[in-house]
Amino acid sequence: MKIVIAGGTGFIGRHLVDYFTSKDDEITILTRNPHQYHEEPNVNYVKWLSAGSQPELEIGNADVFINLAGESLNSGRWNTERKSRILQSRITTTREFIRIMGALNHKPHTYINASAIGFYGTSTTEMFTENTVNSGYDFLAEVCNIWEQEADEAKQLGIRTIKARLGLILARKAGALPKMTLPYQMFAGGKLGHGEQWISWIHIDDVVKMMDWIINNNIEDVVNITAPNPKRNKEFGTTLAKTLKRPNWLPAPAFLIKTVLGEMSLLLLEGQYVYPKVAIDSGYTFKHPDLDDALNNLYY
Repeated sequence: MKIVIAGGTGFIGRHLVDYFTSKDDEITILTRNPHQYHEEPNVNYVKWLSAGSQPELEIGNADVFINLAGESLNSGRWNTERKSRILQSRITTTREFIRIMGALNHKPHTYINASAIGFYGTSTTEMFTENTVNSGYDFLAEVCNIWEQEADEAKQLGIRTIKARLGLILARKAGALPKMTLPYQMFAGGKLGHGEQWISWIHIDDVVKMMDWIINNNIEDVVNITAPNPKRNKEFGTTLAKTLKRPNWLPAPAFLIKTVLGEMSLLLLEGQYVYPKVAIDSGYTFKHPDLDDALNNLYY
């Protein structure tokens, strides 16, 4: 299988590349700076989003396109300029991805566009599934909604299109978890704010496995990439503390987090209970469905 990935040098992308190349699939990574990377078996780096670049001429035939590109939400305080960059980076890369697919004589059969469970907005009481139609009203919901509308343009090319709404991805050395564990490593861990906010998490192994499952099954439109057992922040902290063998005693007040992070505090103080209904109903088997098991796998 031939797979094209935008964002293939990032956190999720590297795990996908390692997984698919282990199966002898051929990977093309679209990047602004292909010369920064060393040659690898079954991996080809192609320049894009630069003046004069025409990646469609180098891609040839491809079976699957996966778009993970976009400025990190954790790249700094959300001022007006940064919020604009977060949104525009996703619009630009998605439009270019679709343009490339449209320019190919042989269209891919599957297009997976990364999105986020931020689409749903926040709630401490409501459960969100793929059947939830309306998006939330905060900044993240707005970004995800616009991003997904851009991705849907691929359907006009006759390409099976999946919007993968990713939850909080757990990995030991990258993503949010290392930052979450830092207070516990310093014996200062505790709940954030009121602690009732939901954390819809997923182990990185299941992210990769679900992407493969999507490609190889008749799955379309929206898929929640989350584990089936979300936890409230206070429960997540208790489980994390137990795994790390550290105390869970020092709460971080909401006002302090808001003062330090501004609107970006939404990532820590608000949440949503997101259930992976499509995966469950379609018979997907989670490798790490429970938080205890997921954290123990990462740390022991």
